[in-house]
Amino acid sequence: MSYLTARNLSKSFGAKDLFKGLSLSVPPQGRIAIVGPNGIGKTTLIRILIGLEEPTQGTVQRARNVRIGYLPQEPVAESHRTLWEECLEALVELRQLEAELRRLEWAMSQPNPPADILERYGALQATFEHRGGYHYETVARQTLRGLGFLEEDFSRPLTRLSSGQRTRALLARLLISQPDLLVLDEPTNHLDIQAVEWLEGYLSQWKGAVLMVSHDRYFLDRVANTIWEMSERGIEIYRGNYSAYLRQREERWSARRLAFETEKERLAKELEYVRRNISGQNAPQAKGRLRRISRLLEAIERSDWEALRGKKWSEIAAESGASSQMLSVEEVTQRVRALTFVQPRQPQLGLRIVAGERSGDLVLRTFDLKVGYAGESSPLIEVPDLVLKRGECVALIGPNGAGKSTFLRTILGDLPPLSGEVRLGAGLRIAYFAQAHEGLSAANSVAQEIETVAPTMLPAEVRNYLARFGFCGEDVLRPVSTLSGGERTRLALAKLCLSGANLLLLDEPTNHLDIPSQEVLQEALSQYQGTVLLVSHDRYLIDALATQIWEVLPEARRLRAFQGSYTEYRLHLEAEKSARSAAAGPAPKNAPNRREGHLNSQRQHLLRLRELEESIAKREIELATLERKLENPPPDPAQVQKLGNEYVRLQAEIDRLLEEWERLQERT
Repeated sequence: MSYLTARNLSKSFGAKDLFKGLSLSVPPQGRIAIVGPNGIGKTTLIRILIGLEEPTQGTVQRARNVRIGYLPQEPVAESHRTLWEECLEALVELRQLEAELRRLEWAMSQPNPPADILERYGALQATFEHRGGYHYETVARQTLRGLGFLEEDFSRPLTRLSSGQRTRALLARLLISQPDLLVLDEPTNHLDIQAVEWLEGYLSQWKGAVLMVSHDRYFLDRVANTIWEMSERGIEIYRGNYSAYLRQREERWSARRLAFETEKERLAKELEYVRRNISGQNAPQAKGRLRRISRLLEAIERSDWEALRGKKWSEIAAESGASSQMLSVEEVTQRVRALTFVQPRQPQLGLRIVAGERSGDLVLRTFDLKVGYAGESSPLIEVPDLVLKRGECVALIGPNGAGKSTFLRTILGDLPPLSGEVRLGAGLRIAYFAQAHEGLSAANSVAQEIETVAPTMLPAEVRNYLARFGFCGEDVLRPVSTLSGGERTRLALAKLCLSGANLLLLDEPTNHLDIPSQEVLQEALSQYQGTVLLVSHDRYLIDALATQIWEVLPEARRLRAFQGSYTEYRLHLEAEKSARSAAAGPAPKNAPNRREGHLNSQRQHLLRLRELEESIAKREIELATLERKLENPPPDPAQVQKLGNEYVRLQAEIDRLLEEWERLQERT
């Protein structure tokens, strides 16, 4: 039996129908993703399905005793409990069982316990074990760590967490509670790639059903097995993940276009029969056909040809309200010729990014680059020597706060490197798409923002151009300060398309975009003839476009570069992991945990010694280079001072590394 079943579901706000006539169900172990443009009603639909809103029409039947867990898009967490206490609140019944077991254990230890106490204890213990009572704390810790929390975060009150952290905390609590049906509205918001990948693995093992709304196409590829596509036409159901949905959607659209063209040809043939026989002995039959064609044409023009397929003439007339009036042969001929296939796509962005003047073949090169802020004890990121050539797309990835924006600022020249050099190629014209849209002036109107990059555009041209990005009528006069996140993104993209840049630096360009808009942006970037440096958590976009992957590793304080796509990069990492496991050898069978822990600790100890030795050797080479420069100092005193400061910093860092190496060496 399905967990949820909806019949003839409709929702209206005043005179506007958000959706109508939806019938659908959520089976056990279903992995259903709802996709569609922003504002189509996805969140409203799931709130109706789980009982938080009432439909205007229709019914929702929920299975008896089904447990539903819901993560809203903007959850509210006002509890004063700590993160750990909040997560354990999801297990109140289990912890009550645990307390009862402790009470029975105490009672059994007293003189003359009740005769049936052992039987009661055994039954309760079996229930406790079946529900995961002996490892619920381990599961809770693994869930919190998987979603990016550190051990020291566990004792922090929810009120002291950021909004993104509170969202992750509520997601953790939801997963720990193990409902039958998990309902998630944009669950990957506020998660970095590592946390999203952990969630994908977790949901792949989920025993219940999942109903989700997400703009993360890679996530949908990894988790979903059914896609509900919402549009103004209703809901269409596709079997498979997101990529399978794209293939099936194209096939359906092609089949519908072919069926439409076939039907139009049939009408033309019918009309030819009418034209030949309207005045002859077969006039009654010809007039009957003309009346049917007239009725069908009126029905198609009033509603939708697709909705009329396979229906009888009487049904078509009743549903569409078409009259029985017979049109003239000439009028029918004109209207049949005017019939056009209505593409089922939603209105999309008119996005086309054209590179201006061609740049040199070498776009970017770095030498011994160290990125960070002056005054800090060590660099934020050590960068290998990088080469970016014209026409390539490099994806810069890494956790939030790892230093990606600092690296970008260094590339742009806004922040000087701690050491090393960034060399940009010839003939570059750079456009920067900022995640927070700092390039938009809050005081300007939408139209004025376009005029800042296209001052020669006439007002009518500005309006026509903005209409391609969803700004129509009075929208073009709205101040930027009143725009939503998605509207700001569309406006920033509209400006980007007018820049004529041949090097695009894009910081999270798909944030706030719905899936149809993401698809358009991806297509536009794939056709772009310039070079792209892309900072994004959108793995689907990265996998489609990137020819290089640059990953920031915050714990190692370095950047790792890989030549190839994101899928190839993941396979490369898996191969490295397998090679390390093979080199370590199989774990001894039946070995005690303490011995295994000792071996792991010893292996980590030796690895750290090697890392220290390599770091010391590397810095000694850098120190020797500085010594040679100071032996023949440059004429500029400021440059001499800078070399001296770098020498002192390197010497202090070597001393610190040596102290750690000596401590570890003594324990070897």
